Amino acid sequence: MIFAAIDIGSNAARLLFANVFELEGKILVEKATLLRIPTRLGEDVYSINRISSEKIENLKKTLTAFKLLLEVYNPVAFDACATAAMREAENGMEVLKMIRNDVGINVRLIDGIEEANIIRRTNKIGFEHPDKISMYIDVGGGSTDISILNNHEILGIRSFKIGTLRLLNDKVKDTEWEDLHVWLKSFNEYFSEINVVGSGGNINKINKLFGDPVSYTLTTEQLSDAFYYLKEFTLAQRMESLGLRPDRADVIVPAAEIFLYILNIIDVNKILVPKIGLADGLVYGLYEKYKKRMDSEDSFL
Repeated sequence: MIFAAIDIGSNAARLLFANVFELEGKILVEKATLLRIPTRLGEDVYSINRISSEKIENLKKTLTAFKLLLEVYNPVAFDACATAAMREAENGMEVLKMIRNDVGINVRLIDGIEEANIIRRTNKIGFEHPDKISMYIDVGGGSTDISILNNHEILGIRSFKIGTLRLLNDKVKDTEWEDLHVWLKSFNEYFSEINVVGSGGNINKINKLFGDPVSYTLTTEQLSDAFYYLKEFTLAQRMESLGLRPDRADVIVPAAEIFLYILNIIDVNKILVPKIGLADGLVYGLYEKYKKRMDSEDSFL
């Protein structure tokens, strides 16, 4: 069965169509189509505190195209969410109202904790990952969302205003780094046991270029090497020599910096990068609701 999800982030808008099915007791989310459009809302929000008319029009065109694809695919269900940039834009609610009226898509505005919770759902999706203590880190343009689990029990969830576009615009406060450091240190009793799972387009690209995309494993040493290697390149060189898109070439370095900051504090030597993100968590949540509804209907037969 096909489900769909739209994720409007600070850096890009994504549309995921995924086939969801169960095999041997595991729920599998198999990507059918993933579209990513660099809407760059955060460029406006983290500089002028609102979304400009130009970016609003680009976003509306993007979502109009997404809506046409939704009509063609006709998924069982779909969900649409907006995150950090839309949350903090002075005209964020106005933009969502325009999208609802002009495009016909109702986009939910979610806070950082809900965003982390949605990504946390991916720990139930059928990729191979370790049990015991797991830390899920999602680095986006506007926020870094972290969940810490003991098997399926939540030990802690936080969202920090530390993101790639914020760093590029010098909008990350020192106190935010300090809060992240103190919060991570509060789990130091688990440091030797933590298994880290990373999500976001930047860590996926770093793993593809410098890690092991087959086993989804990126060592902290490889990540460090990638950070210092990429940092030496100009923006043009990252695009020309490494084939990075313009909207990836600028944010990949601050993303590596954020991941390294966290991994060095918790003292781990590798990170699992299974190509999951907010959209995958949204799809998983849709399937859960669908399954509950079907089970409820069956109980009345």
